[in-house]
Amino acid sequence: MALRYLHTMVRVKDLEASMAFYELLGLKQTRRYDNEGGRFSLIFMAPPGQEDCPVELTYNWDGDEGLPSDSRHFGHLAYEVDNIYAICQLLMDNGVTINRPPRDGHMAFVRSPDNISIELLQKGDSLPPAEPWASMENTGHW
Repeated sequence: MALRYLHTMVRVKDLEASMAFYELLGLKQTRRYDNEGGRFSLIFMAPPGQEDCPVELTYNWDGDEGLPSDSRHFGHLAYEVDNIYAICQLLMDNGVTINRPPRDGHMAFVRSPDNISIELLQKGDSLPPAEPWASMENTGHW
C-alpha cells in the first residue's frame, strides 16, 4: 500500500496576516481555491522548489470563533533554514515573537498569527552561539 504526503492544513482567522507571516518565512502561494457556496478559501503555500510540500491555509469567510486557540494539540510545522539567526531577526523586525530563541544556533520556535507553532531548524551544522540569541529567554510556550 503506497502512501504519499500531500499537505498540512491549518485554519486561519486573518488570511492576510497569516499569508504575510508565511511569506516572511519564504513561502509562496502555489495555488488557491475559493468556494463561494461553502464560503471558504484554501490557500496552498510552499517554499520555492518544494511545491509538493505545502501548508494549506483554510480561511472561513464568516469567521471561526474557535481561533486563535492554543493549538498545542496540533503539534507544529517545521522548516529548515539557511541561517537561523537571519530568519529570526527578520521575523523579530516584523513584530513576530521568538518564543524559543536559537540559543544553540540550531533550533527556534515562533507562532503564526493563528497560534500555530513553527519550528525553525538550521540547515547543516549548528551556527556558533551568538548574541542576542545566546542570552535571550524563552517567551510564552511553543
